[in-house]
Amino acid sequence: MTTTQHDDHPTERVERVERYEQVRERPMTTAPAASNVNVGSGGSTSVWTATNVVTLIFTVLEVLLLLRFFFKLTGANSNQPLIAALYNATEPLVRPFQGIFPEPQGPPVLDIAAVLSIGFLFLIGLLVVALVRAITNPKRV
Repeated sequence: MTTTQHDDHPTERVERVERYEQVRERPMTTAPAASNVNVGSGGSTSVWTATNVVTLIFTVLEVLLLLRFFFKLTGANSNQPLIAALYNATEPLVRPFQGIFPEPQGPPVLDIAAVLSIGFLFLIGLLVVALVRAITNPKRV
């Protein structure tokens, strides 16, 4: 004789399913049906482009200032046309910082104003990129 036991309280099996979605925005190939609908991915690429352009401009200025610092440190001939052009191009960037510290006299000239200008431009570049991203990013709740 066989007896079968039945459980009065069956155990439920619960499965947890997680779903990850990766959303990729693509440019619209056809015009939307309603004219007042704004659909597209122009926002993310324009932010990327704007931040890259700002970064490129500030990087070029910082490299020019680094070259100025290096040439002054090594005592390059300021009458040579290329060096004179570099000094003239970077003079407006360095002028606000001249006179903060006395310039040391001697063959190796430390251009402290150029170093301060590099640091200032770096911070301004970071600020501009952060502002562009903050203004153009959608608000998240």
